Amino acid sequence: MHQLWLIPALPFAGFLINGILGRRFSRAVVNAVALGSVLLAFLWALKTVLGLGEARIFEHYFNWIVAGGLQVGCDFAVDRLTAVMLMVVTGVGALIHIYSIGYMAHEDGYYRFFAYLNLFMYFMLTLVLAANFLLLFVGWEGVGLCSYLLIGFWFHKKSATDAGNKAFIVNRIGDYGFSLAMLLIVVNFGTLDFQIVFHAAPTKPEAVLTTIAMLLLVGACGKSAQFPLYVWLPDAMEGPTPVSALIHAATMVTAGVYMVARSFPIYQGAPSALEIVAYIGLFTAAFAATIGLAQNDIKKVFAYSTVSQLGYMFLGAGVGAFSAGIYHLMTHAFFKALLFLGAGSVIHALSGEQDMRNMGGLRKKIPVTFWTLMCAAVAISGVPPTAGFFSKDAILVAAYHHAPWMYWIGTITAGLTAFYVFRAMFLTFFGEYRGHEHPHESPKVMTIPLAVLGVLSIAGGFIKVPAWLEHFFPVAEAPENPSLVFISVAAGLIGIFIAYVMYVARPGLADSVASSLDGLYRLVYNKYFVDEIYDAAIVKPVVSGSRAVLWRGVDAGLIDGTVNGVGSGSQGFGGWLKLFQSGNIRSYATWVVFGSVVLVVTLGLIGAVR
Repeated sequence: MHQLWLIPALPFAGFLINGILGRRFSRAVVNAVALGSVLLAFLWALKTVLGLGEARIFEHYFNWIVAGGLQVGCDFAVDRLTAVMLMVVTGVGALIHIYSIGYMAHEDGYYRFFAYLNLFMYFMLTLVLAANFLLLFVGWEGVGLCSYLLIGFWFHKKSATDAGNKAFIVNRIGDYGFSLAMLLIVVNFGTLDFQIVFHAAPTKPEAVLTTIAMLLLVGACGKSAQFPLYVWLPDAMEGPTPVSALIHAATMVTAGVYMVARSFPIYQGAPSALEIVAYIGLFTAAFAATIGLAQNDIKKVFAYSTVSQLGYMFLGAGVGAFSAGIYHLMTHAFFKALLFLGAGSVIHALSGEQDMRNMGGLRKKIPVTFWTLMCAAVAISGVPPTAGFFSKDAILVAAYHHAPWMYWIGTITAGLTAFYVFRAMFLTFFGEYRGHEHPHESPKVMTIPLAVLGVLSIAGGFIKVPAWLEHFFPVAEAPENPSLVFISVAAGLIGIFIAYVMYVARPGLADSVASSLDGLYRLVYNKYFVDEIYDAAIVKPVVSGSRAVLWRGVDAGLIDGTVNGVGSGSQGFGGWLKLFQSGNIRSYATWVVFGSVVLVVTLGLIGAVR
């Protein structure tokens, strides 16, 4: 036995220890428990992956549910896809735990923060290790809970609690679709075990597989912030920056991509559903990239970038290049975690400032942060030979062979990505400093993880995930095409050049362009008013309807009315009865005589009738 259960159990132990006893611990002990549990989980996962061959490792612990013919076990399994996710979750997670020691050093609720992080690691590892849909769903719901807790960590801020509620509610929509998919799987397959379901999938009607695939996609769109359920992720930036890096960039938000890739036998039998995966991914990538052009909050820029890059992963899966999508999932974890942690280092240096219009000239004041962030910026822009170059172009080439127009939209989006990321870099690190604080470099406990992620952002593309997954996904990847790669790289370089001209060479040009495109600029700046549309079309009618019908009509009118009516009737009847309790003996005697007469007369009448 490989004791796979130890991988999630170690962070869970850290959660229990810090969650129950952390208030009494010093911060050094909290750090040792939280970080030590994650590092041990990483080492155990690494040991497992190094011992993995072509066959998967499977461990059955006990039967969880036995109901008629349905049997659901508590089962863990590791195959090559799981191995990639284990390394990303535990490796990047450990680095972010280290970074958090410095970033959260002066925050209240320190032990609670690390307990939540450990709990998240437990649920995320449960999700990727699960050998059936139901256990995966346990991890799926668990990471959603931890997301809610960590977004609203600063619960004294209304914006943070509102953002946590929004994330939780929007994800419930996706989770409802996922739960319906599981019910359909049980009805049609009689099991939730991955191996049995995927083996039997080719024998099922296409309509059944398409329905299941579409419902799974609803869940994936909620968790991985795809249109139209993406609106929670930008608001999730209200949480501490390490949370944004770990949960909302590197790991949890990729769970939807992982689930679609894991379910590829179902999607292979549902080509129309797979096509919709590609359409949604491509639209989300382009749509979110345009919003990122006009954001001024440094974390919001990277948040919309995350939504866009997740769209690329869905595009890769949708065109059949599953391994390219997982490849981008891994490289994205490196450079996007770095972008967020680097943004956190900037915010730390400026004592909480997040508006890039109040930054500038920081490259000389916080050089380590600048150079590490530059590694992430060139990686996400697809500059050769960085990590983003390899994975992004693998997706774009596959998209071209599926439908050339998808490639061109994806390539234009890559140019937009390079533009808005370097816009953020130039506004933050170049020109004159426009802020009020005295910037200072972050401590080594924060900069060392930045440096490690910087190396991975530059060289991580040489970890050839497609080759590792070559025999896992029986789908032919697109052949190399140097011309297509050249065009996409050129698009990224052009985006960088335009950003340089507008924000460094001719700083006033950006404002001139924004003024000349006033209506379009305001539309993009206000994120196409999608939140306002949702609020007007869904939120307000639901709230108003629930208050008018459910609250005033059903709750206050029917339920409270019935209960209060019974109470009022009982009170009135009791008031009438109390008139008989006068305390006068002669009155009581009169009533006894009267009652006796009535009783005798009644009995006489009954006897006469008989």
